[in-house]
Amino acid sequence: EEARPLHEEALQAKKETLGDRHPSTLASISNMGALLMDMGELEEAGPLLLEVVQACKETLGDRHPNTLSTTGNMADLLRTTGSLAEAELILGNAEAVAREVLGNDHATTLKIAAIAARLQHAQPGGAAAGKELLTATVAHMAEVLGDNHPQTCKYQQVLEEMGE
Repeated sequence: EEARPLHEEALQAKKETLGDRHPSTLASISNMGALLMDMGELEEAGPLLLEVVQACKETLGDRHPNTLSTTGNMADLLRTTGSLAEAELILGNAEAVAREVLGNDHATTLKIAAIAARLQHAQPGGAAAGKELLTATVAHMAEVLGDNHPQTCKYQQVLEEMGE
C-alpha cells in the first residue's frame, strides 16, 4: 500500500518528462501493474498490463527486456485469474527468447522461468512438474541473485505455499 503512491508519482513524472512510449515509462507502467497484481487489484492491473504489453511490442519489439518482463507479468496475472490457455498464449516463447537475448542468469530470464513453472503447476496434471521446475529456478535465483534478493524471496515463498 505504501509503495503505490510512490509508483504513481514516478509513473506520472516519467510520462511528463519522457512521454508515454519511452522504455523507462513503459517499465514503470509494467511495475505499476505488477504492484497492483501483488496487492490483489487484478481488475486494475489487467488492462494496464495488457496496454503495456502491446505498447512494448509496438515500440521496443518482442525481444526487448521490458517486453519480455511485461509479457511475464501479464501471463502471471492471467494464471492468477485462472485463464491458463490465455496465459500460455501470452507467455509463448518468452522464456526461450529471454535465455537467448539475456542469458540464463539474468533476473528477467529467471522471473519468466518462475512464471512459466507456476503456469505449468496450475495446469491439470502439471503440479509436480511445475513445482520441480520452480524449485530448480529458485535454487538458480539464490545462486545468481542471492538468497536475500526480493525475487528469490518472493518465489521461495511461492514454493513454500505450494508445499501446503
